[in-house]
Amino acid sequence: MGLWDRIKNELIDIIEWTDDTNNTMVWKFPRHQNEIKNGAQLTVRESQVAVFVNEGKIADVFQPGRYQLTTQNMPILTTLMGWKYGFNSPFKVDIFFVNTKNFTDNKWGTKNPIMLRDAEFGPIRLRAFGTYAIKVIDAAQFIREITGTQAHFTTDEVTEQLRNLIITRFTDAIGESKIPALDLAANYDELSAFITGKINPEFGEYGLSVTKFLVENVSLPPEVEAALDKRSSMGILGNLNQYAQFQAANAIEAAAKNPGGSNPGLEMGMGITMAQQMAQMLNQQQNQNQQNNTSNNNTPPPIPGPVSYFVAINGQQQGPFTLPSLQQMVAAGSFNRETLVWKQGMSNWLKAGEVQELSSLFDATPPPIPK
Repeated sequence: MGLWDRIKNELIDIIEWTDDTNNTMVWKFPRHQNEIKNGAQLTVRESQVAVFVNEGKIADVFQPGRYQLTTQNMPILTTLMGWKYGFNSPFKVDIFFVNTKNFTDNKWGTKNPIMLRDAEFGPIRLRAFGTYAIKVIDAAQFIREITGTQAHFTTDEVTEQLRNLIITRFTDAIGESKIPALDLAANYDELSAFITGKINPEFGEYGLSVTKFLVENVSLPPEVEAALDKRSSMGILGNLNQYAQFQAANAIEAAAKNPGGSNPGLEMGMGITMAQQMAQMLNQQQNQNQQNNTSNNNTPPPIPGPVSYFVAINGQQQGPFTLPSLQQMVAAGSFNRETLVWKQGMSNWLKAGEVQELSSLFDATPPPIPK
């Protein structure tokens, strides 16, 4: 380094900072033995403030603008340095540029589920996450409480502490609100505004302000969501009978995809029965609509549906099956005289051969071929 370079570095004429990052909150002007002289030019850009620190004490704070440093625009520092009649010699001081823009898209979320008591589900666990934006509103306070003498300070170094504060206040707020879990989605805006007002005073202690707080999602544990999905499915289906028929239809479809492990005769019988039951339900619905839409008392009632029996196969209740379906099951070998049956009005299960109405199903069936 030449002599001129040494002299040039000793006397700083221009003091400024241009930020090329998106997460720097505080940047210390790199003085490194350099001295600031009387009449030096200070440029503070929009979304910045410059904080002068003398011997560990915060002196002057400069807002956006261009300044020629004199005793007139450094009143506190002039008092601390004892310049009663101005200064002509260089002086040493630490200068921190503080970024006052909004730092957006900071993430928050619950590390562990929140235990709550819900009016509908009882004790439940919830997870939540979202984003928030912050900005420095008191640069001097922020330096005193957070950054200290650190020369380069980013959002990554403070967001963990802020996130813990947010989670604590969020947990308390959602517990006090008593909002049912199923109604939380309709109250995200109100919940966000409430939590913003609750955490801002504490952020203010650090010289910060929360300019935006968003709740993006509050969710139940996966197993609870699965149970809720089943409950919703049942609600859409309407009643347990329809749900059972829906499950039976799914079972038939699954069995059809695995022919090696199923009984073709039984599957065919069950399929025919399901089709007949669906047709019967449609007919009953149409007849009911006709009864509601007519005032003629002479309209005959709907024709009774076919007689159906429940069948015990491999210790499991199947059905109900109509007589044509049972006839096909007899032909397929999956239904015989020893099979237990039951229908509405019977006090106990009986063997099919003991039920007179079913005996005709076996008369047309030839006996087993002798060996």
